[in-house]
Amino acid sequence: MGFSKDNLTGFVLALLSSGFIGASFIIKKKGLKRAAAASGVRAGVGGYAYLLEPLWWTGMITMIVGEISNFVAYAFAPAVLVTPLGALSIIVSAVLAHFILKERLHSLGILGCVMCIAGSMVIVIHAPQERPITSVQEIWQKATQTSFLLYVALVIVLVSVLVFHFSPRYGHSNVLIFTGICSLMGSLSVMSVKALGTSLKLTFEGNNQLVYPETWFFMLVVLTCVITQMNYLNKALDTFNTAVVSPIYYVMFTTLTILASVIMFKDWEGQSGGSIISEICGLIVVLSGTILLHATKDYDKTTRGTYAPLSPTLSTRLNNENGEMSKQDEEDMASSDDICLRRHEVFEQV
Repeated sequence: MGFSKDNLTGFVLALLSSGFIGASFIIKKKGLKRAAAASGVRAGVGGYAYLLEPLWWTGMITMIVGEISNFVAYAFAPAVLVTPLGALSIIVSAVLAHFILKERLHSLGILGCVMCIAGSMVIVIHAPQERPITSVQEIWQKATQTSFLLYVALVIVLVSVLVFHFSPRYGHSNVLIFTGICSLMGSLSVMSVKALGTSLKLTFEGNNQLVYPETWFFMLVVLTCVITQMNYLNKALDTFNTAVVSPIYYVMFTTLTILASVIMFKDWEGQSGGSIISEICGLIVVLSGTILLHATKDYDKTTRGTYAPLSPTLSTRLNNENGEMSKQDEEDMASSDDICLRRHEVFEQV
């Protein structure tokens, strides 16, 4: 199947997003280290000197640019293509950390990077074409079809059960509870982001979609889902090691997002069985590479105190940074007599 212009645009935007976001991890780390060295107080123990550090703000702006690129990518290409490419940001982060922060990239980590790249190439080659959409009302029809409404109802039921039954009892002992809530809500947020992004794209092309209430409804869904994700990701990061949370969250989020997109936008309609199987195999390779790369970074953290996680959205990256910094700093403080000279890593974004 040929690679359409919209798919190519979405692919390029997704690559740029991964590049900017991966680079932002390193820039923000250096900014945080510089701020801690200047003030003697780390952000994880109440320091806010990084807010006065230009390098940290450069990293934040870089991340925002990356997230905007990712947002726009969903308006041009199917989630089956865009979402898995988010794994490339951790490759950019790992490679830059190796050369700039002098963090060793282990041979298994290199294998994880190669697996992510190979899997992404398979997905790109066999990705479905983005079907043209002429109005937000057309997206609304897709969102209100019986199959997707059943998926939404199932998500709401599962989230409700996890929040009100399992979370109070097992949330602090089972990592799947909090990450499951984040992933389920994340799949709905991506569908709404795609709908909202497409509406804005049509508006900028001269076909105003802001006059339709459906556009504002999708915006409300995005805000609701992101706030929920932010809340429960914070809880997950506060309770469990980020090296455990990040890969589990990425795998669950990516899988559920692709499932939601296949149901809502019928991404696999018209594709051959071979192409669909190839996409699934490519996704499995990407997910496996991501887990492997995280596992090697977890090993590196235990030996040298370094870590650079991955997360698929802006809210998750922001919270991942705060959560990991707090936990890692607490672990390091007990044995640190020269806080300005100790290496500390804080990331993630998402």
